[in-house]
Amino acid sequence: MFVDKVHIHVRGGDGGAGCMSFRREAHVPKGGPDGGDGGHGGNVVLVADAQKSSLIDFRFKHHFKAARGTHGKGSKMHGARGDDLVLRVPVGTVVRECSEDGKETGGLIADLSHDGERAVVAEGGHGGRGNIHFVTSTRRAPAFAELGEPAREGWIELEMKLLADAALVGMPSVGKSSLIARMSAAKPKIADYPFTTLSPNLGVATSGDDSFVLADVPGLIEGAHEGKGLGHEFLRHIERSALIVHVVDVTGGFEGRDPVEDYDIINHELAAHAAELAERPRIIVANKVDAVPAGDERLVRLAERVRQDSIAAAGGDEFAESPIAPKLFCVSALTGEGVDSLKAAISSEVLKLRAEAAAADAATETYDQVWQHKREERDRAFSVTPEGADAWRVAGRQVERMVVQTDWENEEAVTFLQHRMRRLGVDDALAEAGARSGDEVRICEVAFEYESAEGAEDIFAELDL
Repeated sequence: MFVDKVHIHVRGGDGGAGCMSFRREAHVPKGGPDGGDGGHGGNVVLVADAQKSSLIDFRFKHHFKAARGTHGKGSKMHGARGDDLVLRVPVGTVVRECSEDGKETGGLIADLSHDGERAVVAEGGHGGRGNIHFVTSTRRAPAFAELGEPAREGWIELEMKLLADAALVGMPSVGKSSLIARMSAAKPKIADYPFTTLSPNLGVATSGDDSFVLADVPGLIEGAHEGKGLGHEFLRHIERSALIVHVVDVTGGFEGRDPVEDYDIINHELAAHAAELAERPRIIVANKVDAVPAGDERLVRLAERVRQDSIAAAGGDEFAESPIAPKLFCVSALTGEGVDSLKAAISSEVLKLRAEAAAADAATETYDQVWQHKREERDRAFSVTPEGADAWRVAGRQVERMVVQTDWENEEAVTFLQHRMRRLGVDDALAEAGARSGDEVRICEVAFEYESAEGAEDIFAELDL
């Protein structure tokens, strides 16, 4: 079964709690703190695997959770980190945040377009620090430690887009499956009725010493860019193909369609789905020429339309060349007529496009984890917003982490949190937002009473847990 889009819920492992402990050895009076750190929770990691051909592994199982970190112990024994949960997906998988019902998608998390490429989709919680980290010149015996941080969780969408050098597109029953079967070792289902192909097929074709990957995309119909005929489900598989091979049935099929009209419809649907598809290099294949006489009027009109498009792509100069000008080949997938010439042309075009892509990649500075750096920047930021009368909500990943890792039963730990908030600039942000002494400040499920810096040494006092 070919599955190319799924929604799954991922959760990292919770972080282990830090330990509050002191050395207790014979003949060692007043032993110092020796509490170990809790281990970080494991991450949920997606890895692109060239051996995977679909997302079938996620069709029936939708919830995935990594292992939690273990708690720290005395004698500076740190807890073990939770094991990462590695999920393997096909190369070409796009990962996005999405809502629980899957109807809305959020920001792009990763685009796994290379074999072995990795992306962390659910981070494990940070392990709490043991009391050995809180010793200062004035605090010689800290009697508190941090709790473990809960892990991140959420729903994500996995969308697979085929990675092929060239994509065969066209109306239903124009012979795309027959053509890929003739050009490669692929064995697609072939029959004389529309929509025989219901999922994309991949085949490796060779021409001389070179080879290329060819994708047979199910037939498109007018209105495909609006979702008609499962258009959206198929059109996305064309997006990654550098070369478009547009197959036209010159006989018109059983319905007696006009080949030129079919040609125009598919060009319109590609451009309407994604504007850049109109700028892709194209090869036009007039298929089933064995069934029409030489000089057939339909074939002549198609050749003239392709010639006009080539002139238009070259800026109106009939003798100029353009890299996106369409080229016409007359073939018969049934008899093999013209297929070798077509394969040679596709191979030549693919090699040229590969060289251009490699040069572009070399000239462009890339960062494998740009999206992750952006997420870390968002984590460090926080916001202050009014929430009802005389109440303020402080939101931000780092601020919230401090709160959830605080042991609220330990007064010394709460005092330490107050100083961390001040250093982070939360008190200044509240003052700039217009907070006044006595206002309520809410972070996660905890509420504080705000006091201006002029009114007290500590700007936060615990109000409600």
